[in-house]
Parts: sequence; C-alpha cells; structure tokens
Amino acid sequence: MQIYRATELSAELKNGLEKLLPQLSQSAQMPSSEQIENLLADGNTHLLVAEVDGTIAGILSLVVVNIPTGSKAWIEDVVVDGDFRGQKIGFQLVEKAKETALGLGVKKIYLTSNPSRQAAHKLYKNCGFEEYNTCVFRKTL
Repeated sequence: MQIYRATELSAELKNGLEKLLPQLSQSAQMPSSEQIENLLADGNTHLLVAEVDGTIAGILSLVVVNIPTGSKAWIEDVVVDGDFRGQKIGFQLVEKAKETALGLGVKKIYLTSNPSRQAAHKLYKNCGFEEYNTCVFRKTL
C-alpha cells in the first residue's frame, strides 16, 4: 500500500472518488472535473490517497488554515472502501495527515465526526485524538 498526495486528476482518481464518496455520505455530490482540479491545485488542501495494488482504497482531506493565531489543520472526508476495511488503511491515512501537518508547522489538527460513526471514533482515538468540548455551528448558504 502507498499513501500519497494527489496532485493531478486522473481517470483512476475520478473513478476512486465516484466509488468512495457515496460510501462517505449518501448525500455526497460528485464534484466536477474542474472542481477536483481546483481542489488539487489549492496549496492548503491535501487530498491524501491510499492505493492498494493500483486500486484507490481510501481518501482523506487535510485542510490547512493560516490565521493570526497560527496554523491549524482540519481532517475531513475520511473514507475507506468497504472492500478494504479492517486493513488499517484509515489509521495510516490519519498518520500521514498528522505527518504532513507537522511538516507544515501545524500544531493542532481538528476533525468532527457524526455521533453515529463509532468505528471512526475508535480510529481517531487510536490515532491520539481526544474529544474536544466545543459546539459546532453550521449555516447552509
């Protein structure tokens, strides 16, 4: 298995996203090719891809935010293909995200997770994350 930062849109990446995004969320919309290319060109967004024998097995998005109080990172859209679960791919993706963030000078990484996703919670705790007592607010525009 290899984990790398995707830097260009390929047919394999597009096919991988088409397979993985519905596994992440039933409401997830497949981005257009242009949207994917813009995401890959964004220096603050790191789309990490786990590949097993030439097949995309999982993805994770690491977003770095530079603000006056320092750099922070957010982990979003973590998903491992159902055919590859149980192989520690999610763990390795999160570890690669931590390593990437540290290399960029980030001191804290945040993530949110749906309360019903108990397997994900276990993964994040196994990766050293702690529950952080905060309220998350959202406004749909």
